Amino acid sequence: MKIAIGSDHRGVRYKALVRQMLEAAGHEVQDVGTNSEQSADYPDYAQPVARAVAAGQADRGVLICASGIGMSIAANRFRGVRATLCLNERMARTARAHNDSNVLCLGQDFVDEEALGKIVQTWLTTPFEGGRHQRRVCKIDDV
Repeated sequence: MKIAIGSDHRGVRYKALVRQMLEAAGHEVQDVGTNSEQSADYPDYAQPVARAVAAGQADRGVLICASGIGMSIAANRFRGVRATLCLNERMARTARAHNDSNVLCLGQDFVDEEALGKIVQTWLTTPFEGGRHQRRVCKIDDV
């Protein structure tokens, strides 16, 4: 998969870890930044990731900030983006299986490093179930 990834200054450490995981798994990673712990505004990184996913230039996206909340709000402004904040494996599994999430949002301050890999792996490998969930996703996309 081609995966766009971005973070603000509060997620830069986890972004580097996630990028390594993705590349080790054979995914093509488009890193939009930031690469510094100097203060940066999360919408500046959420927007290019969301645009890439919405335009089909990336299959999925990953966004990281301190809480993951700002990134999810900013990314969900784009039609066709279903950005989900996942703080554990169960949320990641549900986000994919029930909501066909195409952007994973993570909070560096709320997810421990051990759980990080499990969340990303679960989100990447869980298929969308379709069925009644497809009907609901279509209702979201129609808004």
